[in-house]
Amino acid sequence: MQEYFGAENLTPPDGETLTIAKAIANLKQKKDTGLRYYAAWWLGRFRVDDPEAIAALIEALEDEDLLTPDGGYPLRRNAAKALGKLGAKEAIPALLRCFDCDDVYVRESAAQALGAIGDRASIPQLLKFLEGGVEAAQFVPGKPHLIQPYEAIIEALGALHATEAIEAIAPFLEHPVEKVQYAAARGLYQITGEDRYGQRLILALQGDRLQLRRSALMDLGAVGYLPAAEAIAETLAENSLKLIALKGILEHHLQAVSSSSLQLSEDSIRVMDFMDSLL
Repeated sequence: MQEYFGAENLTPPDGETLTIAKAIANLKQKKDTGLRYYAAWWLGRFRVDDPEAIAALIEALEDEDLLTPDGGYPLRRNAAKALGKLGAKEAIPALLRCFDCDDVYVRESAAQALGAIGDRASIPQLLKFLEGGVEAAQFVPGKPHLIQPYEAIIEALGALHATEAIEAIAPFLEHPVEKVQYAAARGLYQITGEDRYGQRLILALQGDRLQLRRSALMDLGAVGYLPAAEAIAETLAENSLKLIALKGILEHHLQAVSSSSLQLSEDSIRVMDFMDSLL
């Protein structure tokens, strides 16, 4: 089943079309780990806000059956992601316990979920990961990842508007890994609203590496930095990603303007014009 892990197929491994009841049943059974993995993804993908589904996903956060050769827990990762998409506040204690898991990607998924759920009670636990500062944020020997999921942790603190985290996040603007720098700029912009952090992400759109330009695009869309719209439209990257980023900016702007107005603002029209030009 290892080749199945990470795939987001539209049909489960057995080819059966899922219903909510079937997905929950698949997640609860213990015979077929592939069905369980897919069910966790499916429940999150389709935002199945059902108490039984949430309870099953929380239980899956402690799964011991689905283990990769390198010691990873794919089902736990999917369950955490799904709970974040569902905004399941009742899962917060279990997600915080995920920080004790040896799998860094479980910790990453848990941090992302806590940021999405939006409960500030998780801020102290997230802040603990930054206590060692940039000096401690090193790669695991022989592995392609840092010792902690710093991007996800910083982004979660930004999503939670954790003003108490500003001092801890700021040094990560100088971390040697560019994506961590971008996460710091993204988080600090969300917390402070200061243009200098949004401008830092715009500058990243001019980088030489496509992968990093893609990352900056997603960060700008996630924070809805309106002054970045033109730079996003002109970035050397796939139009599909630029459209996603511009959509994020437009949605943030529309939420910010007065709901009493029946007319689109000039800024909204401008962003939509950029989107039209990419179609």
